Amino acid sequence: MRVVKEGGMGQEKRCEPRRIVDAYYSVEFSLSRELPVYQFRVRDISPSGLGIMLNENSTVLERLKVGDVLEMKYNPARRVDPAEHLRTEIRHITKIDEGPFRGHYLVGMNVIEKQGG
Repeated sequence: MRVVKEGGMGQEKRCEPRRIVDAYYSVEFSLSRELPVYQFRVRDISPSGLGIMLNENSTVLERLKVGDVLEMKYNPARRVDPAEHLRTEIRHITKIDEGPFRGHYLVGMNVIEKQGG
């Protein structure tokens, strides 16, 4: 991807939009105040989508539902970049029946907005 710097403020103009999955390594979220914070690696699942993989025995699966909107902390791919808090909708939860991720669920997510924005 070609990046063109503009101005003295370090703003970037890209010839293609930056894919959200390129910017983040993992997400963290909690389903309630009583439950722990969960952390999962971000996966590239489509040109405009991202997701996480959950083991079929994960306690998160019992509580996560399609349509849920969660505040998630997105940890950057580059450690020098700050983490971001983004409202994220759960779009689908799909069981994987074959291949290296057999016994896992792919959880598709859609970022709705930055927290407070």
